[in-house]
Amino acid sequence: MSAVTSSSVAEASEATPKTGLVVGIAVIAALGGLLFGYDTGVIGVALLGLGRQFALDDTTKQLVTGAIIFGALFGCLATGPFSDKLGRRRMVIFVGVLFAVGSIASALAPSVGWLIAARFLLGLSAGSSTQIIPVYIAEVSPSKHRGKMVTLFQFMVVFGITVAYFTGFVLGEHWRWMFGLGVVPAIVLLGGMAYLPESPRWLVAEKRIDEAMKVLERVRGSATAARAEIAEIETVAEQEPTSSWRDIAKPWIRPAVIVGAGISMFSQITGNNALIYYAPTILTKAGFSDEAAVLGTGASTVLLVIMTVIGSFLVDKIGRRTYLLWMIPGSIVALIVMGFMFQGAGPQNDFSRWLTVGCLAAYMMLNCGSFGICIWLINSEVYPLFVRGKGASIGAFSHWTFDLIVTLTTLSLVTWLGATHTFWLYAVISVFALAFVYYLVPETAGKSLEEIEHELREHRFYPFQKKRLAQH
Repeated sequence: MSAVTSSSVAEASEATPKTGLVVGIAVIAALGGLLFGYDTGVIGVALLGLGRQFALDDTTKQLVTGAIIFGALFGCLATGPFSDKLGRRRMVIFVGVLFAVGSIASALAPSVGWLIAARFLLGLSAGSSTQIIPVYIAEVSPSKHRGKMVTLFQFMVVFGITVAYFTGFVLGEHWRWMFGLGVVPAIVLLGGMAYLPESPRWLVAEKRIDEAMKVLERVRGSATAARAEIAEIETVAEQEPTSSWRDIAKPWIRPAVIVGAGISMFSQITGNNALIYYAPTILTKAGFSDEAAVLGTGASTVLLVIMTVIGSFLVDKIGRRTYLLWMIPGSIVALIVMGFMFQGAGPQNDFSRWLTVGCLAAYMMLNCGSFGICIWLINSEVYPLFVRGKGASIGAFSHWTFDLIVTLTTLSLVTWLGATHTFWLYAVISVFALAFVYYLVPETAGKSLEEIEHELREHRFYPFQKKRLAQH
């Protein structure tokens, strides 16, 4: 068994990693996030033209929108075991192929049924990307910069959503072109991944130590740092058996499952993607023209991109947990105010309409800009190495399950409860999300993946467990 000495760890921490190379790896891999964001965001614009061309009612609109999410449920679960068996890099390449095929099939759809099937295929790739890409980036990145590197995935997601809205604004009724353009970043992803290395942690788990050493020397810029990191990974890996799904249920791993699945659930049931998918539809019902609704939502996503950039630095500086605790209360206020704006007949003048858009922008910045960054980051960090692929699959499955529920109910909720009470319902759920983060979500910033695993094994993972230990 390899030993991790204090001197070797110190040498590793003092080494200067090749940050530019790591950033390049993360950017190329995170293009899968751009595809995910584009394909989920573009439906919000395309529905306006699709709805008229195919005479879609609210139920059918929800089915077309929900098809990608239904596919994602299968994609995220299947990818975990395959990524553990075949490698992270191969699965990212597979994601790119699925995105390309799904984009072309969506653009050629002659009927609603065909479109739903094509969107399901895109869902397989979107679900796979949310499982494998954050894990791949986290396992390549040094702990000091892991937060910024992994959140590049979320930056690409929100950037993809923004590109989708403004592409839709330019293309107007031409929804086939909107879908077809998704093939462009898919080709770039496939070309880039041909030159990227495999995850060194996966290579160690597969006993391919020499290959892992070469990768770490390349990305850490130091043979000493690479050897120290290999030793630390081996120390943890040698304690662990070959994983199965039953391992996820082990009592010492269960806290990671609760945190990973819980944070993913709350990211959706607080209304996050509901407004991204249906904001243009909701704004047109508030009196905006199609163009103004798309442009207003697109402007909101620009602010979300800016917030994601800011957040990607804050999650490493102040921590993941603190960042969530700062942002969620503001999103609750935005939801409450939006609810007031839709009382009665809804916004009746330009001031109230644009105040509604302002609240929408604030909500997207504070909710999507907090949960969106942290869910993929936390799910790539909290699980032990030998079940990390499967654990990340559970987090992604939770995200997509509740995303599907929200997608299939949002327009119906607005019809049954009214927009006011729908927004207030999301605000109440957000209060429970805030309590969940405060009591259960641990701080992982600045810790190696192996340190986080040690805390899990020693039952000092939850914040309240650490407080209890400190008191004794």
